[in-house]
Amino acid sequence: MATAGKVIKCKAAVAWEPNKPLVMEEIEVAPPQANEVRIKVVATGVCHTDLYHLFEGMHKDGFPAVLGHEGAGIVESVGPGVTEFQPGDKVIPLFISQCKECRFCKSPKTNQCEKGWAADRHDVMSDKDTRFTCKGKKILQFMGTSTFSEYTVVNQMAVAKIDPAAPLDKVCLLGCGVCTGYGAAVNTAKVEEGSTCAVFGLGAVGLAAVMGCKNAGAKRIIAVDINPDKFEKAKVFGANEFVNPKDHDKPISQVLSEMTNGGVDYSLECVGNVGVMRSALESTIKGWGVSVLVGWTDMYDFSARPIQLIAGRTWKGSLFGGFKSKDGVPEMVKDYLNKKVKLDEFITHKMALNQVNDAIELMKHGKCIRTVLSVSSA
Repeated sequence: MATAGKVIKCKAAVAWEPNKPLVMEEIEVAPPQANEVRIKVVATGVCHTDLYHLFEGMHKDGFPAVLGHEGAGIVESVGPGVTEFQPGDKVIPLFISQCKECRFCKSPKTNQCEKGWAADRHDVMSDKDTRFTCKGKKILQFMGTSTFSEYTVVNQMAVAKIDPAAPLDKVCLLGCGVCTGYGAAVNTAKVEEGSTCAVFGLGAVGLAAVMGCKNAGAKRIIAVDINPDKFEKAKVFGANEFVNPKDHDKPISQVLSEMTNGGVDYSLECVGNVGVMRSALESTIKGWGVSVLVGWTDMYDFSARPIQLIAGRTWKGSLFGGFKSKDGVPEMVKDYLNKKVKLDEFITHKMALNQVNDAIELMKHGKCIRTVLSVSSA
């Protein structure tokens, strides 16, 4: 493309400081260096983790930054040493790398990778190195991706090449939320056919977990949320029972235990709240109950009584649904194209990039499942 090797000036939503609205700015995006890919971002979802960094984590070293990590786009140019991608390829940038060489990538037990921003800066949520500048200042790339920008530069070990038939304004959701929830059920919990599951929190991640439980053959899927408006949506993804903790004067774990003769086989916490994590654990049955932490948070300690685990329950966590990113995302795109997983049903709002603050407000107040922002034309 004509822009290859040159600095691109483009629009991006910049978070100059925590707890403040994003500002539409013209930024400079440097050409890709060795092993890097410059991507024209076509569409991006707005995920709760973007809000977490802006309003909760608020790490002083994590700003200014361009947020966004659930995007899809087209390769504009590639740096030296890149052979896997070429201009025009449809891709999804990944917030979790897969270098395929480190001890984690070589192990079938995990999807972690020793390379990339998450290796030693998970609290700041970005690498020190960036290809963005604005008004003479360095702008950080949130989670290594920064999809609230018309262009971004990502290392090739954190980019997935996807089917050219994939609609980018739908499959962008596989960059975070849908893979995170779906994989937590099928890969991490390993939900079994005929089992009973409870999913806490019915945002996009929770609904994707419901879909994972359904596709794994669970018999009872209990959706738990304090917003009953979300129950109709959960039904679409396969939930068949619904509980609002506010309707009960006893702990939710007790309610679920009584409904299921001692507790559910699997519970998935998709909120990112340490109190809910404990409730989810205590909702599982002794002997073999498995509870998975899916909601992202690093603010507070969690707690539980040792007897919960001594009695045979398993408490585990899941990052990006346990998917090895470069391998898993293209497969999930295929599953969508083959109608094995739903994506369209998650999208409740579509907006332009310059409406990003409106999209953030919708999510803050629980008024959307996923808002997809149109970033640039394909």
